[in-house]
Amino acid sequence: MILQLVDIIAPVFLLISAGYAVVRLGWFDAGAVDGLMSFALKFAAPALLFRSVLKLDLSASFDWRLLVTYFTGATLSFFLGVFLARTLFNRRPGESVAVGFAALFSNGLLLGFPITERAFGADALVGNIAIISVHAPYCYLLGISMMETSRRDGSGIRAAAKRIVVAMFRNPLMIGIGLGFVVNIGAIPLWAPIMSSVDMLARVTLPAALFGLGGVLTRYSFTSSLPEAASISVLALVVHPMIVYGLGVWVFALPQDFLRSAVLTASMAPGVNAFVFASMYDRAKGAAASIILLATMASVVTVSVWLWVLG
Repeated sequence: MILQLVDIIAPVFLLISAGYAVVRLGWFDAGAVDGLMSFALKFAAPALLFRSVLKLDLSASFDWRLLVTYFTGATLSFFLGVFLARTLFNRRPGESVAVGFAALFSNGLLLGFPITERAFGADALVGNIAIISVHAPYCYLLGISMMETSRRDGSGIRAAAKRIVVAMFRNPLMIGIGLGFVVNIGAIPLWAPIMSSVDMLARVTLPAALFGLGGVLTRYSFTSSLPEAASISVLALVVHPMIVYGLGVWVFALPQDFLRSAVLTASMAPGVNAFVFASMYDRAKGAAASIILLATMASVVTVSVWLWVLG
């Protein structure tokens, strides 16, 4: 069992480690990392999501129980993170929201996709895709709404809602998902060479993004907020998937594939979006960076445990 778990997660974290090492050693500079991540997230990942949504059986994939299970866990983790930051670590309201956002936004694409696929096969990704198609809009809607409500210099919910809509329509990942829905629902035939090109682009997404993620992590460091980072990491890696597992098993009786997708996505470390969100408002950026780095390192162990729990 241990060797099987190592075989599943080791390639993913070895790619991240390789990216981290070559940047630390100066063999791959910051500009190259930015270029690689820009390619992966603006072009390759949208192609991957487009292809994935295009092939979905939408009536079977978007099970309301799956979405309610996952996002209930995410929302509770977010508010627990805000509460801890506010009461235990004496953060100001806006800072507390930025810290809590790290417990909300799991790295379901760059980490959740490859680990789920290696553990349970490509057919097990249906639930992951359904969650990811809703993930960014929901998380940013909740985070921005809370931030605009809590900070004194907020511009109001209406302005925040406008920013969310504009951001979603400009986000390459959401564009890829949206086009996938259009072609899927409309049953639009695509020229075979176009699909072959999309397939080629989609196949390089995860290796490139994981390698680039390692390079990005070199920019973060542990700060004086280490106890806070540890607390939020526990929420992100343990509490969030525990809530999802409990709801999925004992409340909604999710099918096995959906349960695996929901729990594994919930168990992933926060992505760089946590730092992006903190930077948008210039709130608790050091804490967000520490959480990303610590949680990514700790997830090597916690994800192995969740894979064992899920069989």
